Amino acid sequence: MFKLHGIYAPIPTPFKDNKIALDELAGNMEFWLASQLEGIVVMGSNGEFIMLSPEEKCQLITAVCTQAKGKKPVVVGTGCESTQETIEFNHFAAGAGADAALVLSPNYFKKAMNDTVLKKFYLEVAEASPIPIILYNMPGNSGINLSAKLVAELADHPNIIGIKDSGGNIVQIAEIIHSAPDDFAVFAGSASFLFASLALGAAGGTLALANVFPNECARLQELVDKGKFAEAKELQLNLIEANNAVTTRWGVGGLKAALELIGLYGGEPRKPLMPLGDEDRELLAAIIKHTQEVCR
Repeated sequence: MFKLHGIYAPIPTPFKDNKIALDELAGNMEFWLASQLEGIVVMGSNGEFIMLSPEEKCQLITAVCTQAKGKKPVVVGTGCESTQETIEFNHFAAGAGADAALVLSPNYFKKAMNDTVLKKFYLEVAEASPIPIILYNMPGNSGINLSAKLVAELADHPNIIGIKDSGGNIVQIAEIIHSAPDDFAVFAGSASFLFASLALGAAGGTLALANVFPNECARLQELVDKGKFAEAKELQLNLIEANNAVTTRWGVGGLKAALELIGLYGGEPRKPLMPLGDEDRELLAAIIKHTQEVCR
């Protein structure tokens, strides 16, 4: 079975004239595939998956899986509001060549999404999925937190191989690592707590910052794996400002602007999300340049 380990980049979806810019996507993919990243995540939060039509999702999955085939593994975000649609996307992703599915919990009917309902959802999806399932805990966007107890229970299923936890609660991450089976992969969902997660035993991370600084993020994990904690800590601290810039501070618009600053294609987010203004872009440029200098 596919083993989840290392640093993955949750790639942004490039748009041009409000359509997926496939040529520009291919150019960006060349950069990521040539980097030290372990793999690619397509249709994650940074990919604006919620903004895509079903047809666009299929187009994007196919393009990424085709280009990455034989080079790096691909994880596809397949979570939908209904169990049935999630299962259908898992089958499509498998047919396109995806190695695993990243499944965000349903979240529109939040009051109904208790542990019993969520457990049934994930188990039904896992049973029907032809590829392994990775739980996706993203309470900042979904408004739902997958508890450590629930995750530990789900981790016993043979087709649920890990979790991407973007909640930032390092205590909860530690509880999951402690209570889940040894072969269950816990991934940090942000570079802001990558070092802490790895030091506790996380298997890797899926990081927005890895789109911009892929080799630096990969090096941080390499340092931890080699027991070089002082160097890893220094690198973590040097990456904090840039990570904040492309996540909590400026979000998807900041991430796409950062791609442009390193020579890739960013483009504008899909409305109603907005691109960075000139003043913020200048601030971001200074942050990216400083990070490049201190991480050499």
